[in-house]
Amino acid sequence: MSESTSTSFQALARLLRYASGYRRRITLAALYSALNKLFDVMPEILIGIAIDVVVRQQDSFVAGLGISDPKWQMLLLAGLTLLIWMGESLFEYLHLVMWRNLAQDLQHAMRLDAYRHVQRLDLAYFEDRSTGNLVSILNDDVNQLERFFNGGANSLIQVVTTLLAVGGVFFAVSPLIALMAFTPIPVIIIGAFYFQRRAQPLYAEVRNRVGMLAGRLSGNISGITTIKSFATEEFEAGAIRQDSEAYVAANRKAIAISSAFIPIIRMAILAGFVATFLLGGWMTLEGRLNVGAYGVLVFLTQRLLWPLTGLAETVDLFERAMASSRRILDLIEVPVRIRDQADAKILAKVRGQIQYHDICFSYSAGHPVLENINLDIPASSTVAFVGQTGSGKSTLIKLLLRFYAPDSGRLLLDGEPVEGLQLDSLRRSIGLVSQDVFLFHGTVRENIAYGTPGASFEQVTAAADAAEASEFIQRLPQGYDTLVGERGQKLSGGQRQRLSIARALLKDPPVLILDEATSAVDNETEAAIQRSLLRISHTRTTLIIAHRLSTIVHADTIHVLDKGRIVESGTHLELLTANGIYASLWRVQTGDKAGAEG
Repeated sequence: MSESTSTSFQALARLLRYASGYRRRITLAALYSALNKLFDVMPEILIGIAIDVVVRQQDSFVAGLGISDPKWQMLLLAGLTLLIWMGESLFEYLHLVMWRNLAQDLQHAMRLDAYRHVQRLDLAYFEDRSTGNLVSILNDDVNQLERFFNGGANSLIQVVTTLLAVGGVFFAVSPLIALMAFTPIPVIIIGAFYFQRRAQPLYAEVRNRVGMLAGRLSGNISGITTIKSFATEEFEAGAIRQDSEAYVAANRKAIAISSAFIPIIRMAILAGFVATFLLGGWMTLEGRLNVGAYGVLVFLTQRLLWPLTGLAETVDLFERAMASSRRILDLIEVPVRIRDQADAKILAKVRGQIQYHDICFSYSAGHPVLENINLDIPASSTVAFVGQTGSGKSTLIKLLLRFYAPDSGRLLLDGEPVEGLQLDSLRRSIGLVSQDVFLFHGTVRENIAYGTPGASFEQVTAAADAAEASEFIQRLPQGYDTLVGERGQKLSGGQRQRLSIARALLKDPPVLILDEATSAVDNETEAAIQRSLLRISHTRTTLIIAHRLSTIVHADTIHVLDKGRIVESGTHLELLTANGIYASLWRVQTGDKAGAEG
């Protein structure tokens, strides 16, 4: 067995292991397919028996069963034909319903499992992955599997059933003719495996190309504003054209291989049919084979060999499905590095004390982002972090949320190591307002209530009031029922930011993180946000990352980071007096040489 053939059957074995919970349904569906095919080939046998009755009458095969009158023999055959057609129709219906429902349920389960697994993966996994490619796996590849279970699986089972059933009849009637009729089958099977071996890498390339194309389309639609602002529509259309042409070219190579299979099979079938036609005819003329048996063999030759023409399409479906199966299962089997420990604790009442002890971290080996960070943040305090871009400010927050795990050191929340806390429990106790505000395509109310299921309208409006957002919300066309558009594109940056703050406040977290929360707002909006922060920060631990130093002058402690280290700490006035990095940043932003109390 070739390496590519082995790879495809390994993918099938992995898929069947995954679908072990559907084993009973798969077995029933396969049984219905086999019974449908058995009933399907029986009319040809009855035609041969009918010819035998007409030619031999009282000496026919049916007469040997005790029915001597040819008319009654024909009535019996007519009744059997009716029952057989009813049986075929029944099992046709049953196998279609079983396979199609199985396809729907399995693709639903795989998509959901894959999506849930993607949500559990740590952020490091997404750094080098295309969003569009992941969407392609969750959508296109899962649909490809559905197509195989809708038709391909049934076709495979019915081909095997045909070979066994019809082959049994052939060998019972005439072993010599059976050998002649079966001679093309090894050629067809060898050809199928040959083409399968050639097609396997081609279909893997097709799936990769469609993933790349999906990634490009997803990225361009998300960045449509940038494309328009730089007037690069034609450039991007050209890039899409190149990716699409590469996908088409990969598909053409696969199509060229699969399309060549059918003519070869037809020639093999023709050889088998001609051999049966001639040899059976000569044997009948010589009296070694009765006319009815000859008719059965001629009709069954078609039944035996012609379904093999569909083997090319079935192999095509199989290869596409196995290429997709590998991609889906590879995604599902990506190890989750940041997960709950077996004895993970659930946080009850959180005070909000945070401690960093000798924390070191790097996103890639040899490039440290944080070095020996030691911090003790008291509960209900307001602490700010400032520094140049890349100094490690946001990384401190990501470690607290366990988006990443530190290379060394310990991070504690209320004296408990964060790695020993249940992830859901930890993250529900922290409210994050990020610089990159993400709003979902829905109403204002739905976005504020996101993360707080069951929140009442009064609670939503109270959170909006606390974030100084209610005034602009009431001016919107439908107020709290206004659709914000995808990613909140119908709102301004300041409006999105205030909705994000309201969303975090409705969650009422013991720890509130503001990561550049005022970076995209005007002075008036910044002042409004500052007023709301002063009101809400007294009852919770608040961590603020800011480039605008005017937003943190009231912080209990300000830490200045430089190249992954804390180089200064103190209040606003203490840091101005120290005349270090913070004081230099303050003078650049305000032009105030003496400083200010804020």
